[in-house]
Amino acid sequence: MSDTPVKDYIQNEIDQNEVTLFMKGSPVFPQCGFSAAVVQILGHLNVKFKGIDVLQDGDLRQGIKEFSQWPTVPQLYVKGEFVGGCDIIREMFEAGELQTYLEQKEVATA
Repeated sequence: MSDTPVKDYIQNEIDQNEVTLFMKGSPVFPQCGFSAAVVQILGHLNVKFKGIDVLQDGDLRQGIKEFSQWPTVPQLYVKGEFVGGCDIIREMFEAGELQTYLEQKEVATA
């Protein structure tokens, strides 16, 4: 069980959304190049996802890093599983592995 409201919020968002992207900015207006790159990849694959702006809350911005034990944002979660940050998502996409992973997870596309 979680010990903070921030961890509870993060876990709830991951549980409630098939694909969740913790990012800087919003899917419509990313605030960093790494977040924009992941949004672009997900858009290219027609993946519906919820973007959560960590810049709106310093506790959330730090909390997601502690939650995943991953030092950077963006962070992509698919069906409750942490997939990775921008470099991992980009490498998986370029190798065709992200598409396969999403198919195996039976992620809905638009």
